Amino acid sequence: MSSSIDNPNGAMAEKSHALYSPDEVSKELNVEAEGGDGSLSDFDGFTKYDKRDMRRMGKCQEFTRNFRPFSTLAFAVVLQATWEFLLIANTQGLTNGGLAGLFWSYLWTYIGFIFIILSLAEMSSMAPTSGGQYHWVSEFAPPQYQKILSYVTGWMSVLSWQAGTASGSFLTGTIIQALIGVNSPDYQPANWQGTLLVFAMALLVYICNVWGARELPLAQKFLVVVHVLAFLAVIIVLWAIAPHQSATAVFTEFTNGGGWSSVGLSLMIGQISAIFASTCSDATAHMSEEIADAGRYVPIAMFWSFIFNGLLAILVLITYLFALSSIDDALADPSTFPFIYVFQSVLPTAGVNGLTITILVLVIASNVSFNASTSRQTWAFARDNGLPFSKWIARVHPTKEIPANAVALSCVITALLSLINIESTVALNAIISLQLVALMLTYSISISCVLYRRLRHPELLPPARWSLGCWGVGINVVGLAYSVFAFFWSFWPSQTPVDAMSFNWAVVIFGVVAAGCLAMYVVRGRRVYVGPVVGVEGRRLG
Repeated sequence: MSSSIDNPNGAMAEKSHALYSPDEVSKELNVEAEGGDGSLSDFDGFTKYDKRDMRRMGKCQEFTRNFRPFSTLAFAVVLQATWEFLLIANTQGLTNGGLAGLFWSYLWTYIGFIFIILSLAEMSSMAPTSGGQYHWVSEFAPPQYQKILSYVTGWMSVLSWQAGTASGSFLTGTIIQALIGVNSPDYQPANWQGTLLVFAMALLVYICNVWGARELPLAQKFLVVVHVLAFLAVIIVLWAIAPHQSATAVFTEFTNGGGWSSVGLSLMIGQISAIFASTCSDATAHMSEEIADAGRYVPIAMFWSFIFNGLLAILVLITYLFALSSIDDALADPSTFPFIYVFQSVLPTAGVNGLTITILVLVIASNVSFNASTSRQTWAFARDNGLPFSKWIARVHPTKEIPANAVALSCVITALLSLINIESTVALNAIISLQLVALMLTYSISISCVLYRRLRHPELLPPARWSLGCWGVGINVVGLAYSVFAFFWSFWPSQTPVDAMSFNWAVVIFGVVAAGCLAMYVVRGRRVYVGPVVGVEGRRLG
């Protein structure tokens, strides 16, 4: 099916501020010499490959492509912040698995996610769009199912990224409260104070992503240097000063602090810490329409940022585990953060403040980038009429050329979710836990669809400049198997016996959300949503 300016999938070609439409791309490509090098052309920041990809997908270019190869890689590294999140959010892994459990579960999680990242990276090269998973599902799913599968995937992706944005702000707020407690032992943290800190974080994120949007690529280059220097500071301090556990304890001693029937089951449940630290490597894909030569450099950034961050995380994790003298004392620490317990055991208060604030700055930077990716994904789904009030959400700022409304919406959702924390931290954590299960579902659906297309109709797969080649089927199978595996274990509670406080409410919320998605599809989606595949050039369904 050829693309057209007025196609119903929301290509938005009618917008006067669109930088170029599919027809304009076609005209320019027709006059380009074959075999060009794809260098930046008259459209600032766009290569002929970008224009070809946008034309094939039937989309208008509405953003400035101001990310170059290094800033794209830096964006991915800073957003993922793998070693930082593994260091600050490992309570469940220590409870279920202990020192050895946290190490080995991260190791197999790292290996398993490599296959997911490889699969997603290739799809981002085939179709470099801000939509990501829901667009890929629409292109690659069996035609009779593409519409509903794409719609559900789009909703799950939006919900996952919005919940993830809220979780990052909530985490920074609780770290600030913990640091206040370190400096003022009489301080009693209150939930409403944490909520106010989330409000402040949402405001900061909004300012950075709207008024500082043009400086975002430059900021990433600076922050990636801080990311590496902070890594060096943490491992040097802990290796040089901290007392150390034995290698036997770190690599072979497993614990079952959750009261499960076996250490093996406890270990499976504790791997959630590793999974949480490894997610969101698809973030760069949602920035595709702002990256020059996206079909090449988005998959490169996705893959190598994950490899680089994962290796740093392994080194930080080993250092941290050797320096953690007592799991019980760390879990019982008043700060509620085991990493702060470790810092306090080897450093004076000033040193704890310095290291913790440095990590906090990097987590805040990750939050800013996370919101940028979230807003682009939400904007893209609205562009395809997948959300209520799609026209407003999909509006692009006429001078800043960013999805300012989507940025604002993401910040408002973060603030609204944080209000729940005033009454119930359990309820807020349950909503935030939706991030993992929803995201793993989108990974599973998108990889299964490209695997289907690869096996049944390989001739319909678009060309990829970053291709898995003959390894594609095997990599997709392993990636799908691991994403389903991680999805299953994301629903389990952290301890037994289970009560209202320890129950993992993600399973309930996920069921409600899934039912709500299907209801939205019946009531609205099937009438107004057609899926982005209808605008794909030369697409024949089959």
